[in-house]
Amino acid sequence: MTDVLAQLPLVAILRGVTPARVEKVAATIFSAGIRTIEVPLNSPEPFKSIAILTRAFGMQGLTGAGTVTTTEEVDRVADAGGRLAVSPHTDAAVIRRAVEKGLLPMPGIMTPSEAYTAFHAGARDLKLFPATSLGTNHLKALLVILPPAVKIYAVGGVSPANMKEWRAAGAAGFGLGSDLFKPEYDDAEIARRAKAAVAAFHAAAG
Repeated sequence: MTDVLAQLPLVAILRGVTPARVEKVAATIFSAGIRTIEVPLNSPEPFKSIAILTRAFGMQGLTGAGTVTTTEEVDRVADAGGRLAVSPHTDAAVIRRAVEKGLLPMPGIMTPSEAYTAFHAGARDLKLFPATSLGTNHLKALLVILPPAVKIYAVGGVSPANMKEWRAAGAAGFGLGSDLFKPEYDDAEIARRAKAAVAAFHAAAG
């Protein structure tokens, strides 16, 4: 699972996607090179969408859920075939359940205490959220005191325009939401935005 994310550490957040459209949207994003996709659980019929992604893409990508806040939701993501459990917060029970189920947990953190709670529960990929509310200096300060095994992804307000500064601050990757996908975007718009994000990441990575 981590291999997929390591190849291109960008997570496409498809908030609001429907089961009828999710496979085409994911295929469009995959064609740009992004292989990690989360379907937030406040989207329409999210578990159905996750099951569709599992059948369509299997091990080619890392697909699962976002806005995972309970252990019961972790179980449902696993039952749907998802392999990713992204949360907006840090909940040790949710992280441990994800690890037990063979899912990759990506909890949201803001503070050193949350980061260490997540780490000790088994998470190694952490989501700094909301990133732009905290800023790059906050990320730099966190990385100084966290174990080297921890990777922090900047999520919330990230776009191709600011990836370079976040990468320079130490961000391992990014979660891309409305800058990449909104239900009103057509396939051509999603393709354009996905390609721009990938190009910006490679440029920022040097």
